[in-house]
Amino acid sequence: MHFKGVYVFPAVGFFLLVVSMAKAVEYRQQEVRIPWVEAGAAGLDGLIVSAEFTEAEIAKAKESGIDLPVKHPLLVMTHGTARDVEPRNHQTVWQLLPQAMWFARRGFVVLVVVRRGYGSSGGRPDYLEAGRCPQTDYERASQKAAEDLRTGINYGSRLPGVDSTRVVAVGISTGGMATVALTADAPKNLVAAINFAGGRGSQADHDVCNPGSLVAAYHNFGKHSRVPMLWIYAENDKFFWPELAQQFDTAFRATGGRDEFIRAPAFGEDGHSLFNRGIDIWGPMVDRFLKEQNLVLFTEPLPAPKPPEIPPPAGLSEHGKAAFRDYLMLGPHKAFAMSAHHYAMSTAQMIAEDARKKSLESCNHLAEPSGEKCSVVFVENSPVK
Repeated sequence: MHFKGVYVFPAVGFFLLVVSMAKAVEYRQQEVRIPWVEAGAAGLDGLIVSAEFTEAEIAKAKESGIDLPVKHPLLVMTHGTARDVEPRNHQTVWQLLPQAMWFARRGFVVLVVVRRGYGSSGGRPDYLEAGRCPQTDYERASQKAAEDLRTGINYGSRLPGVDSTRVVAVGISTGGMATVALTADAPKNLVAAINFAGGRGSQADHDVCNPGSLVAAYHNFGKHSRVPMLWIYAENDKFFWPELAQQFDTAFRATGGRDEFIRAPAFGEDGHSLFNRGIDIWGPMVDRFLKEQNLVLFTEPLPAPKPPEIPPPAGLSEHGKAAFRDYLMLGPHKAFAMSAHHYAMSTAQMIAEDARKKSLESCNHLAEPSGEKCSVVFVENSPVK
């Protein structure tokens, strides 16, 4: 029996428990509201992801010659900006959970920040600061976005278990450019930053409004940025292709900016999705960068969480069962739909009803040529009766 499947959004998750041979570790995954007057009463939507050790576990590990850190570096992470407005309004912190978990397994306390005006975060969104094409002010828009990162750093630095003297910033796309802007007016505790495919103004594939304004912004950020940075752009990025990204890097370095530029291999149909879907590709690049910045806390990453023991829906192929195991790792606002030969899942939505609708639409789209009809079989981690 042949199945076709689709993932609608990146993975998300709940509170999980993992036991390894050496030690037990709990992964905290807690959605929070970050108070800030500029974000109004709603504040900023945030997600804390971290490995938690009890005092007994720390003591037991020490007896075995393993020093578990009592304080952990803080890593603040932020998202990009979809070309269409609707996905911006439905941005959630859970969309970056897999990436946050990758860093949490390496000992960071991760704070994912949804910037002002996106999703449920209050305030004026940074994309309104960029202006309308062709009148663009990408520098100002990125500086405004960097303010959200700074607010996240201030909030995260006060969290229990955080080493407030060591902070790392990570961003994708507009969030990557915001990270570069942050380093140009860096908090004293910012020790490193990572820019994944940073830029603004993508209107269509290989079409950026006023690219000269983008290059000029990076040129100006380089005048004051001295924080060690890693920049990663995929060979087939259709938002900010390698030749344009190289111009960003050249302009940034020309005025004193410090970065390591990696032209990563082509990934999928559009390399702009590398950060979201290609953790196995960029992971070793980031591991090496963290080691160079003395930010490695463990000789090996902590064990990955395991899915709960919930049987899959009847009739799934082996490939479908593997997809369902992935689904069980996902968190709030998700749904799984299937027909006789097709399946689809939707995750990281604003509400579960949105996930239900999107999973059903995607599954029916796959099944339409065969005349099959899909139904929603799981919402969250519970079967639909």
